[in-house]
Amino acid sequence: MRGSFLKYSAMTALILLSSGLLSAAGGAKVPVEEHQLANGMRLLLVQREGAPSVSAGWVAHVGSANEEAGVTGIAHLFEHMMFKGTTTIGTKDAAKELEIMKKLDELRAEMEKEYEKLRAAKREGQVEGSIFLPENRTEALKEMAVRMKELQDEQHKYIVKDEYDKVYTGMGASGMNAFTNQDATTYFITVPSNKLELWFWMESERLMHPVFREFYSERDVVREERRMRIESNPTAKFEEQFDSMFWTATPYHHPVIGWPSDVEAINRQEANAFFSTYYAPNNLTAALVGDFDPAEALKLAEKYFGRIPRAKVDPPKVITEELEQLQERRMVAVADTNPAVEIRFRTVAFVNPDQYALSVLSGILTGRTGRLYKKLVEEGKLASGEPYAFSRPMNLDGYFEIGAELAEGVGHQQVEEALLGEISRLKKEAVGEHELQKVKNQYLADSYRRLQSNFYQMIQLLIYDAVGDWQYLNESAAAVEAVTAEDIMRVAKKYFTTEGRNTMWYVRKEGAAEDPELAALSGQAKMMAKQMIAQISQEKDVAKLQMALGQMQAGISQAPEQFRPAIELVVKRINQRLAELDQGGEN
Repeated sequence: MRGSFLKYSAMTALILLSSGLLSAAGGAKVPVEEHQLANGMRLLLVQREGAPSVSAGWVAHVGSANEEAGVTGIAHLFEHMMFKGTTTIGTKDAAKELEIMKKLDELRAEMEKEYEKLRAAKREGQVEGSIFLPENRTEALKEMAVRMKELQDEQHKYIVKDEYDKVYTGMGASGMNAFTNQDATTYFITVPSNKLELWFWMESERLMHPVFREFYSERDVVREERRMRIESNPTAKFEEQFDSMFWTATPYHHPVIGWPSDVEAINRQEANAFFSTYYAPNNLTAALVGDFDPAEALKLAEKYFGRIPRAKVDPPKVITEELEQLQERRMVAVADTNPAVEIRFRTVAFVNPDQYALSVLSGILTGRTGRLYKKLVEEGKLASGEPYAFSRPMNLDGYFEIGAELAEGVGHQQVEEALLGEISRLKKEAVGEHELQKVKNQYLADSYRRLQSNFYQMIQLLIYDAVGDWQYLNESAAAVEAVTAEDIMRVAKKYFTTEGRNTMWYVRKEGAAEDPELAALSGQAKMMAKQMIAQISQEKDVAKLQMALGQMQAGISQAPEQFRPAIELVVKRINQRLAELDQGGEN
């Protein structure tokens, strides 16, 4: 969003929500009012008494899965651009800015001609490495880069930096952020109840009159974000390749942050076309949860969002389906990390009812009382930390993953066989009633806890709407309760096949030693903490770190138990980084 690190503090919400089933517990229904404006935009309203505030957000039904080859990463780039302001917010002179932006676009088009020459030269073996490396620039490109910097400096004279954020915070709003995933881009904030009209005006303005200012410099920020999150991370680059091996046909094949050559080349014309296609009101859903009058909110929605014209053509549907996997795929990664085994199977999309049994199945395997911990840690002494299992149903498809880090002196094959042994057991033996009910009860307890938060209710509504249906919030509790031991056995047999298996071994690079505090974590929690800590170590903006710290601390009480150690470690490292910067450190 407004910097590489804050992006991941927002992603924490998504990771926490995707870690288990979140729904209305005990048969209670969240009283959601659904409305649709004439232009196709949908509204989900939940009135709750309490603190005079409203958690408000909206989701654009577009993520990396909607991108075409050549512009991968544009959905995530757009998340950044949507905070750059409008024709009236973020500028001292919009007309002057537009003149300069036109010159920048023309100059970038000339630069693209030079880059195309470099692409041809690279194919002929005359250029080594990325064509965007400074050392590969032609003399013409060097001259144009100087001119571009001059134009950007001239534009900065008219930019009011971060004014969009300042307008909100000046009125008492907090927690403004966003995240992008494969299926959606979500924007959110919490505002005082008496400033709800401000939210409607601000959000409708950036949809009606956006200005993608600082486009090319922000594109460079995203490219740097990729370097920090993926290329400089000891495991993230391998996870990216594992994803690309796992998904062969569907657009989940490419990363949300995009391929580097695409991110370097996206231009404003492509961004304008993307915006007009996917940010039209008929592709948006808004959600409000908190202390407000629904009737008044609907009037405000009609007044502000209702003025945005519907797109003449609906966004294109993603029609490419994943190919049937014919044989097991394997990957070995030598990295600065603890030795580990990851095994992944393709499963189902979010709207498929089998996702309930798969989610309950993950609960049977994972956690300190789960089967994987008992078998691999307590009995076999095969794994260090906590083995994991999770189900991830998405809009188009889904997968199930299990994994564990190796105990000292244990081989990869031993751990792989132990993990698969527990999968095999689920296919052959019915889960006992007591064990099954314990897992269901834990899901319902976690769901109830999160429903106490306006923010988490709002986020859940938007995420579920993006991947399938917001009604999941109210319907999944009964669906989880209805899962039987026979359902568990059936889905295990159906989806956990030898042919459909994808396995990765992490082998520790010779001489490498992992951060001991990170080594104590495992699974999704460890991946999240690793990526965030890598960014923390390079972040120099104190304000961004402090904002992220507040968001992380606020989220600890809502997080599932297995994620709390990871969040606590991230909080610790943010505090350490702040102290380092306070002492003048530049690590």
